[in-house]
Amino acid sequence: MLRVVLVCPQIPPNTGNVARTCAATDTELHLVGPLGFEISDRYLKRAGLDYWPYVKFHYHETLEAFNQVSQKLGGRWIGFSTSGQCSYVQFQFQPNDWLLFGSETQGLSPSVLTRCGATVVIPMTQPGVRSLNLSVSAALGLFEARRQLGYLI
Repeated sequence: MLRVVLVCPQIPPNTGNVARTCAATDTELHLVGPLGFEISDRYLKRAGLDYWPYVKFHYHETLEAFNQVSQKLGGRWIGFSTSGQCSYVQFQFQPNDWLLFGSETQGLSPSVLTRCGATVVIPMTQPGVRSLNLSVSAALGLFEARRQLGYLI
């Protein structure tokens, strides 16, 4: 089972939008703190609409707490970063991968990236554009992994 992981997200509506994507695809969503908002934030809830009951949601206060859970469950950490070595469409995803996305302002830290089994990039044509929105990146990564694994009919 693929899992989406947001490491230190800062903007509630982005996290809410990712939660909706996870609800629609029956994908676990893991948030790793510290967060830039409270879980009870109204903008987070609003962006997730009434889909929150369908989200398989897990919160980890620290990266180490998340690491313990992920080691117990197994699977590779796949970091999405503008410094990735391979395009996400050329990368071969596996069913038990953890898809890691960093904060909107910083991305994944170098210390997280070094712990990833692979780091992939979503290529962009315009050199003046630094990155895509977090919720867009998470959707692209998740749906490409699902496509490769035959989860889309």
